Amino acid sequence: METDRLILRRFHKDDWQDLYEYLSDEAVVRYEPYGAFTEEECKQAAISRANQEFFWAICLKERGGEVDPIAQAAGKLIGNIYFQQQNPPDFMCWSLGYVLNPRYQGQGYATESCQAIMEHGFTKMHVRRIAAMCNPENTPSWRLLERLGLRREGHFIKHKFFKRDAQGNPIWTDTYLYAMLAEEWPVK
Repeated sequence: METDRLILRRFHKDDWQDLYEYLSDEAVVRYEPYGAFTEEECKQAAISRANQEFFWAICLKERGGEVDPIAQAAGKLIGNIYFQQQNPPDFMCWSLGYVLNPRYQGQGYATESCQAIMEHGFTKMHVRRIAAMCNPENTPSWRLLERLGLRREGHFIKHKFFKRDAQGNPIWTDTYLYAMLAEEWPVK
C-alpha cells in the first residue's frame, strides 16, 4: 500500500534494527503494553510481525533529505501500524494502533499512514467500524485520532494496566475510546 510519501508493507525479519531504533526508547513505549525492547527482542518482534497480517511497517518512499542522513535510503522503516479484527468477527470491528519513531513525529506521517489503513479497511475490506484506545495523558495520540475524524466515545477510569510498580502491583490507567463507522468515511 502506498501514499504520497510512504509505503505500508508487511514486516521483514531484517527490520529489527529500525524497530530497535524506536522500540528501545522507554519514552516511545510509555503508553504501550510492553517495556523498552532489547536488540534480541526486536529481532524476535521483526520475525513475529512478519508472520502476522495485522502489523504494517511504515516506510519512507523517498530519500530522507539533507537534514536526515540516516533516512537517506528509500524504504527506511519509521514506525508501525496495528490493524486487527476484534472478536467476535461478525461485528466487523477492527482495532487501530500505531507507534512512530520520534525522529519522524510531527511531520504528518502518522496521519498519512493511518488514513491509508482506514481507507483500505473501509473500502477494500468492508470493515464496519474502526476503534482505537489511548491513554488520556498521551495527548499526541488522541489528537491524531481526532484529526483522523474518529469520535471519542468513552473515558474509562482506571481501565487497564500495562506496567507494575516496584512491588508488582498494577499501575491502573484511564483509557479513551475512539471510533468511526464506515458510513462516516471519508471524513470531509
